[in-house]
Amino acid sequence: MSFHIRKANETDKPTLLEIVRSWGADFIVSRGRKVYPSEIDAFLALTESDKLVGLVTYEITGDQCEIVTLDAFEKYSGIGTSLIDHVIETIRPLGVQRLWLIATNDNIDAIRFYQKRQFRLSKVHKDAVVESRKIKPSIPEIGMYGIPLRDEIEFERLL
Repeated sequence: MSFHIRKANETDKPTLLEIVRSWGADFIVSRGRKVYPSEIDAFLALTESDKLVGLVTYEITGDQCEIVTLDAFEKYSGIGTSLIDHVIETIRPLGVQRLWLIATNDNIDAIRFYQKRQFRLSKVHKDAVVESRKIKPSIPEIGMYGIPLRDEIEFERLL
């Protein structure tokens, strides 16, 4: 699949918001706080006909950067890897030392994906999703593959 990546701009916000709302709200919960992906930095992966095939949202705080969301709508096409690479190319010159993200314990595909891309498990936040449900009650009890959704797994990649 042929695609290109560009930085998201103001005109992309409604599309980003629509995607995030499809997950049950206009925000996600990461480490106990609300994050609004349509309001932070993002890159989009687009086909030659400008069909959206992937996106990454990220937030820089000091010398760290959190990947807040990563979506490849066409799996196994290199989209997710390219989006991560674009984030790294952007943040490295800014002095960012650590790129990190949260995956939930049920997201086996993400756990595999990130480890293959030089991310390391850095922490397991037991029962963090239980706490997140207090902020976002739409988070289901049962996640992917029928796995009870309970914990947040923190991955990091030192730059």
